[in-house]
Amino acid sequence: MRFISRTVAVAAASLSLVAGGAVVAQAALTRTPAEVQAGAYDLDSAHGKITWSVDHMGFSTYKGQFVNVDADLVLDPANPSASTLTATIPLTDVDSNSDGLDRHLQTADFFDTANHPVATYVSRSVTLNPDDATRGTVVGDLTLRGVTRPVTMEVKFNQAGPSMGGVYRAGFDGRATIRRSEFGITYGLPLLGDEVDLHIEGEFTRP
Repeated sequence: MRFISRTVAVAAASLSLVAGGAVVAQAALTRTPAEVQAGAYDLDSAHGKITWSVDHMGFSTYKGQFVNVDADLVLDPANPSASTLTATIPLTDVDSNSDGLDRHLQTADFFDTANHPVATYVSRSVTLNPDDATRGTVVGDLTLRGVTRPVTMEVKFNQAGPSMGGVYRAGFDGRATIRRSEFGITYGLPLLGDEVDLHIEGEFTRP
């Protein structure tokens, strides 16, 4: 009986430790930007994408995605304005849900990937919303088809902390709007929309 009692006690203690560890891991997640670990992060390309949407002759809003995006983020929670973001978007890795359109987008009518296979974005400033520290504005330079224009992105911090496997990650959402004509993409205007809405989703991990 004593052996059984001790076994039960050990098992209970073990379960308590496991449960306690789970609670601690969950508690380590934060939605407070100031609590996020400072330093360099890499975009987890499996959990990072850019969804674009454009008016299709007034009949619908057509959507597609850029995948395999490469991005580097340097976070400074103590001084957010010192944070930086750089991204490289492979224009050949576009998914419009139409093989024919994917091929057309590679031509000189649109991205001209033979001459400009990637687009890049480099931040110039990061400003927090004074009323909501989870939101901010990133102003940067987007280079597309060899043309560089300033693009403002409204960003929301989702959360940060250890994920599966103990990898520390930080998640963000971003939204921006560009005019494709400003980058020399005028095919189909005005039937096809000029304004392109961009929804950026990214999970960044510590290297």
